[in-house]
Amino acid sequence: MDWWLALKWLVIALAAFPIWGSLLWVIWDLDIRPRLIPKAAIEADAKVMLARWGERAAEMAFIEEDRAWRYSDNFQQGRWHRVRAAIERMTDEGV
Repeated sequence: MDWWLALKWLVIALAAFPIWGSLLWVIWDLDIRPRLIPKAAIEADAKVMLARWGERAAEMAFIEEDRAWRYSDNFQQGRWHRVRAAIERMTDEGV
């Protein structure tokens, strides 16, 4: 009887794997992988955006983040989120 219960749980785990697998992939692609981009690269992108767009740099970074979201590119969405945060931090510091 114990093997039958184990088999049921195995079937449930296999049936739920696509859900958990997709969730783990999104977490990896949206949160973890963008954090592996060096901070210097993010700050360089932020400085380029500030030089090009001035006061509108954070808005333009948000537009890029939104575009990545619309095209379902989680990695780029996370990257632009970090760039926008760096722009806002630099703006607050007066850089």
